[in-house]
Amino acid sequence: MTDTASRPRSDRIEHRDIVVNEVPGFRPLTLDLVVPVAARQPVPVLVWIHGGAWLFGSPKQPPEWLMEVDPFTAAIRAGFAVASAQYRLSGEAHFPAQLDDVTAAVRWLRRHGDTLGVDRERIGVWGESAGGHLASMLALTGDDQDDTRVQAAVCWYAPSNLLTIQSQAHPAGTIDHDAADSPESLLIGAPLAGNPELGRAASPITYVTGQAPPMLLVHGEEDLVVPVGQSEELAAALTAAGAQVELSVVRGADHCFVGVPLEPLIRDTLAFFTRVLAPDTGALPPP
Repeated sequence: MTDTASRPRSDRIEHRDIVVNEVPGFRPLTLDLVVPVAARQPVPVLVWIHGGAWLFGSPKQPPEWLMEVDPFTAAIRAGFAVASAQYRLSGEAHFPAQLDDVTAAVRWLRRHGDTLGVDRERIGVWGESAGGHLASMLALTGDDQDDTRVQAAVCWYAPSNLLTIQSQAHPAGTIDHDAADSPESLLIGAPLAGNPELGRAASPITYVTGQAPPMLLVHGEEDLVVPVGQSEELAAALTAAGAQVELSVVRGADHCFVGVPLEPLIRDTLAFFTRVLAPDTGALPPP
C-alpha cells in the first residue's frame, strides 16, 4: 500500500491518499501525511482524527473554525509530521468500524512510516469530539504485537463513557444522548438506553489500564454537547489505574472551545506532545 501523490512545499512534503486498508464493499480507506522538511528525521507523527458526531466531517476538509488558527501548520513548525486519518461514518458502518479504520492508519504508520521519514516509535493521536473519542480508544486499545500501540494522546472534549453521558449532561444542553437517533445510538446501531453492552464496548473508559500511554484531556467547562464530566471521569479512572494523565478544564468554553481563544490550547497540546514524544530530537520551536 503506497501513496498516490507526493507534493513538496517550502516547509513540508505532502503525501496524499495513502491507502491503509481496503474494506470489501467500501472505497479504499486513506490517510494524508505531511512531513516537515526542516526538522531532523525521522520525526514523530501526530495522527489527527476529525470530529462531527461520527456523522459528519472529512479529514480533507477541516472546519473553518479550526483552520482559522491552523493547528497543522503549527505542528509542522514544531517538528512533527501530521497524518490525517479517514474513517467510516456511522451512516456507513456501526462501531467498531470507526476504530478499525483509524487503527489501520496507525498500523500503516508503524509498518511503513519510516519510508516517508516518520519515526514508528513516536506516534501520538489527537482528536476533537468524536475524533477525540476515537483517539482515546486508540490509545487504550493499541497493541504492540499488532503494531497499533501509540505513545501519546490528546483528546479534546471527547465522549468517554456512553453509559453516563446523559446523566452528566449540562442543564442547558439540548441533546438526549439516550434517544434512538442520538449520535451515540447511531454509532452503536441501536438505542443506547436499551443496549448497555454496546455502549460499554464503545466507551474508552472500559479499556483503561495502568499501561495506557500518557494522555492529555482538554474540555470546556460549559460544553453543551459533550459534558465536561466525561473527561473528568476518564481522568479519574486513568489516575486510579496508575496511568499518566493530565486534565485541563477550560473555563468559559463551550463545545469546540467556543468562547475562548484557540491558540493557547493548541500551544498547550503541542507542548504536551513535545514533552512526551520529542525530547532531544531536534524538533523546531514554535515561531
